[in-house]
Amino acid sequence: MFEDIQIEGRFIGPGQKPFIIAEMSGNHNQSLERALAIVDAAAEAGADAIKLQTYTADTMTLPGAFTIADENSLWKGRELYDLYKEAYTPWEWHKPIFDRARELGLIAFSSPFDETAVDFLEELGAPIYKIASFENTDHPLLRRVAATGKPVIMSTGAATVQEVAEGVQVLREAGCRELLLLKCTSTYPASPENTNLLTIPHMRELYQVQVGLSDHTMGIGAAVAAVALGATVIEKHFTLSRADGGVDSAFSLEPAELRALVVETERARLALGRVQYGVQRAEEKSRLFKRSVYAAKDIAAGEVLTKENIRVLRPGLGLAPKHYDTLLGRKAKGFIKSGTPLSWEMV
Repeated sequence: MFEDIQIEGRFIGPGQKPFIIAEMSGNHNQSLERALAIVDAAAEAGADAIKLQTYTADTMTLPGAFTIADENSLWKGRELYDLYKEAYTPWEWHKPIFDRARELGLIAFSSPFDETAVDFLEELGAPIYKIASFENTDHPLLRRVAATGKPVIMSTGAATVQEVAEGVQVLREAGCRELLLLKCTSTYPASPENTNLLTIPHMRELYQVQVGLSDHTMGIGAAVAAVALGATVIEKHFTLSRADGGVDSAFSLEPAELRALVVETERARLALGRVQYGVQRAEEKSRLFKRSVYAAKDIAAGEVLTKENIRVLRPGLGLAPKHYDTLLGRKAKGFIKSGTPLSWEMV
């Protein structure tokens, strides 16, 4: 059992309710008012945290460096620089977003994409850091984040086993004491078929850390299943309405869906329980509705019990059905009225 990770009074661990992160990403559509409304909606839905991404187009790439040509991409034909320019969260927005989140009891944090972003987030008092999948091999960034001494969540999308192992080692050697990994499939959206949730318990044992899910599938089914497999954190992209558009809107949850995610993942965790056989206290009254052997007709004293005059019926007030064959051919000691549950004293 791994120790709980504590963040601003919240605990993340196997015995805790799933820690739900609403990822704003670029769904603010370059409106601070909308960004704050997303924070409000995430809090109303019961999320634990709101997550941003801290970068600028210039810290990510250069104009003209790359145009997306993948036929299956949501962003086919978009130049990478322009895409980041549309999706980035202006740095001057971070403080009002963080402040609004804290007012509402949400944990606010971010994924930094270079060392200047870490310095900026430290000034804001970020309580935890997220390493995005595409940055999990950026060892200088990992070392800078680890040096803050804050807990770290690292996504493992598009990385080999060795690359994840190296990232874990770099973080630990640089001072990270509280680390959590997220199983992630870096396609947008991801499909259930390429989500491979069975990796979660394997990853937990392989790297000896808590494991969650960064989920890019549609809906909440994969996230609920992940919790059943031991995920302690669920991260989902979140928007006010997919119809409003935005770079990540197509695979983002809406408020009612986020609320369902919060409720159903906690139900999944509670339902795990423990290994249990036998009759639980909650089931004791229900045993009445098991079957037992009854007189199906009036039976005279000395009459032979047959398939015509005894039957296996509800409720369970008589002899157990396993005794039915033994009872056949025996004689009644006295008169047995139809509808009477049988006992050994009667035969």
